Amino acid sequence: MTLHQIPNTIKTDSFWMPFTANRQFKKAPRLFSSAEGMHYTTVDGRKVIDGSAGLWCVNAGHGRKQIAAAVERQLMTLDFAPSFQMGHPLAFDFAERLAEIAPKGLDRIFFTNSGSESVDTALKIALAYHRANGQASRTRLIGRERGYHGVGFGGTSVGGMVANRRAFATLLPGVDHIRHTHDLTRNAFAKDQPEHGAELADDLERLVALHGAETIAAVIVEPVPGSTAVLPPPKGYLNRLREICDKHGILLIFDEVITGFGRLGTPFAADFFGVTPDLMTTAKGITNGTIPCGAVFASRKIHDGMMVGPENQMELFHGYTYSAHPTACAAGIATLDIYKDEGLLTRGASIAEYWRDALHSLKGLPNVVDIRNCGLMGAVELSPRDGTVGARGYDVMVDCFSRGLYFRMSGDSFALSPPLIVEKSHIDDIVSILGDAIKRVA
Repeated sequence: MTLHQIPNTIKTDSFWMPFTANRQFKKAPRLFSSAEGMHYTTVDGRKVIDGSAGLWCVNAGHGRKQIAAAVERQLMTLDFAPSFQMGHPLAFDFAERLAEIAPKGLDRIFFTNSGSESVDTALKIALAYHRANGQASRTRLIGRERGYHGVGFGGTSVGGMVANRRAFATLLPGVDHIRHTHDLTRNAFAKDQPEHGAELADDLERLVALHGAETIAAVIVEPVPGSTAVLPPPKGYLNRLREICDKHGILLIFDEVITGFGRLGTPFAADFFGVTPDLMTTAKGITNGTIPCGAVFASRKIHDGMMVGPENQMELFHGYTYSAHPTACAAGIATLDIYKDEGLLTRGASIAEYWRDALHSLKGLPNVVDIRNCGLMGAVELSPRDGTVGARGYDVMVDCFSRGLYFRMSGDSFALSPPLIVEKSHIDDIVSILGDAIKRVA
């Protein structure tokens, strides 16, 4: 046992933790020391079920030796190569492999290092595409209330999470938002997609009337918002949004950083809902969470529309030092091999019904006001305590952790998205621990 594996011996002062109440956390740290399969192990040796696939990213489960071996080989072969005016074979191989599983037509791949970078990249591509095609007036970007699109200034601007936006005084100009689809009055405890709310897509028409279609470059939405605790789209909503975008020449961007790579029982949410965007952002599950990596999938219309001007001229003045990093590509290819060999991109479809029914069995417990599910995503929403939003949710989260379950908390809601290797017995354990905690402390 190393020093860091002994509880209460690690020094916590220097690490400024992201999206964490640092002072609260450091009074009673919750620390993982290892992971394998469906479980984390804490520094004091307790097994904890991973109810959220890390941060929605460990789709194939933890400790996959095949990925680790591929990364080790790559580090000893080619540890870094630039992607500016140079290349390396794995980058092209990885892009081809991604294109093979992409929704039809989205087979031009731009590599990034995270979901936040993918979003900012997609927004810039949308603006550059219109400029290249003589529509430079299309500069406005439309997001959605309660949406999360990472932490870049672009993603924060089009995002609709209030706390994220209020924390920073300066955001991008020329951004507006359509209404969210969360409707407890009509859709509480809906299973899979809610029946009501397709007409909410028409809110885009309001913004077209307000700003003029000729000023709007793109609309970005998560097919299923995850960070605001799993909000499945109403039936027909995404189809309607696609139709309105086509009508007005507006590009549609799907943020599939969470929903990509099998989360809904199909390779991508675009496949699940039968709606193809013009651009699609990904990250997280692209390398099973092992090496930071992301990718923007672009349609040929977008890509080819940028291939204008002299051949020796850069088509897109954008990129990252670590775009298509060799180790990330190696990890990504190994991850895709696992997904293919084990059928993980579609496995969720075979267990989604069991997942749905298990989650909805919690209906009727104290203060549970909604339960939502889609594929292998799920959420349980509690009513807040008077004047202390998030306090009830935090107490349930801590209780679950102490009893062997980890999940993402969003205020008084719990977002659940287990690794795609999850078995029915794991689902039973997740629901049992969560249910008991709600009864005990909620």
